[in-house]
Amino acid sequence: MNGREGVVEQLAGRRFDLLVVGGGIVGAGIAAEAAHIGLAVALVERSDFGGATSSGSSKLIHGGLRYLRLGDLRLVREAHQERRALLRVVAPHLVRRLPFLLPLYRDGPFRPLTIRAGLGLYSLLAGDRIGGIVEPARALRSVPDLRLDGLRSCGVYEDAWTNDARLCLANVRAAADAGAAVLNYAEVTALRIVGGAIAGAEVRDRETGASVAVDARAVVNATGPWVDHVRRLESPDARPSVRLSKGVHVLVPQPPGWSAALTIPQDDVRVSFAVPWAGSLLLGTTDEPFEAEPDLLEPTEADVRQVLHEAGRAVEAEVVALERVHFTFAGLRVLPRTEGQTAQARRETVIDRGPAGMLSVAGGKLTTYRRIALEVLEWLRPQLGLHRVDRQPWPLPGATLRSAALPAGLSPNTRANLLHLYGSLAADVVAPAAEEPSLLEPFADGAPDVAAQVLYAATHEWARTPADVLRRRTLLTLSGRSDDRVEARVAELLEAAVGPPAKPLADDAE
Repeated sequence: MNGREGVVEQLAGRRFDLLVVGGGIVGAGIAAEAAHIGLAVALVERSDFGGATSSGSSKLIHGGLRYLRLGDLRLVREAHQERRALLRVVAPHLVRRLPFLLPLYRDGPFRPLTIRAGLGLYSLLAGDRIGGIVEPARALRSVPDLRLDGLRSCGVYEDAWTNDARLCLANVRAAADAGAAVLNYAEVTALRIVGGAIAGAEVRDRETGASVAVDARAVVNATGPWVDHVRRLESPDARPSVRLSKGVHVLVPQPPGWSAALTIPQDDVRVSFAVPWAGSLLLGTTDEPFEAEPDLLEPTEADVRQVLHEAGRAVEAEVVALERVHFTFAGLRVLPRTEGQTAQARRETVIDRGPAGMLSVAGGKLTTYRRIALEVLEWLRPQLGLHRVDRQPWPLPGATLRSAALPAGLSPNTRANLLHLYGSLAADVVAPAAEEPSLLEPFADGAPDVAAQVLYAATHEWARTPADVLRRRTLLTLSGRSDDRVEARVAELLEAAVGPPAKPLADDAE
């Protein structure tokens, strides 16, 4: 499936209806929806698919309780609609329900009556009864490490969590399965403009350094934090259309007994989270203006300390101690260019058509990526001659949840991990182990990930570097189980499967 040379030949030799620049969740979603309705689609990404913010989110599929405080009822209602679609149809293997507790302390910004009313409205917008108030003793059963000092009660509601990198990758896979030409480590260096109208782009393969001219009727710029960089390829004097906000997350080992997440109020608008996720406790996030180049994004020690301090408002101190941190990461929110604090900015999508006709899209939420993709197709209807855009959700690869025949002898953790990450494709992932049983061996003590996943990542999921596998296609880095030995083993398996990149690619700065 990877066949880079074949994809490069397709990019050079076909005329596409749509070229999507940017392989994060928005770009991948646009490519998947467009290919699903029969358009000829090309998708290119300058690093790895989902390599930036689309693997650096809070991993939540949620209505956005705090957006009620901002008065954005439409966004909350739409997010709930998409949450249901993802849970029931689009990716039930990747999206899982999770109860959330919102602790109400005596010195906190909210009172129980306020939260009760808010959760009632949240439930109404969700079309389901998902909220209420519980006493501390009951909350403690779900979160044993909840700080009790000054705790009056807890709001309780339901949302969901996901593996954001895998959700992005599933959309790339859906696009490719429907005939799209998809290529990572491929950078757009110039736009092709003929007679004043967009006609494609020049794309450089970062592995070989070779460039190809891609012919397309329409071009969508879905490059997230880099959206204005690409806009300036069309119009060098284009003014900034968005602003950026930095969100840092911290992972610590998950203590036993956690069956719910925490939504921790920090003030009357902003909240942070403590989410049990893949064997870790995911803490965060910050929300601070970011004005440097997106490539320079990284968590600082001050960021990490802030996240731990804010988590400590509701979690016992020993659980969120600095020495327990095993991984940190950061992402960039793309926000409308408005005045005021980033924490209070609406999470709206910014869509802009350039002077030559390129459509640029940025912002929004992970939860509503599918709705954003459909909105982009609506914008492109006249240009592409589409009569209508089908908005009905459809299952991503692996989402059918048919019984996957997995080998006997797998540990319960490995079996659950395979079914979560791959759904009904899990049997295909481990099929080579019938000839080579060592492919079912865990990479590290207690790790649910096995060597067969590396081969599958190389041959079916476009992995080119160890970081592609360790950070985005498996849980090895995020679970704190990646080390030099594991990285060397992954590199060895990648090279055996698809050969080394023609030009060494720098792994992501983690």
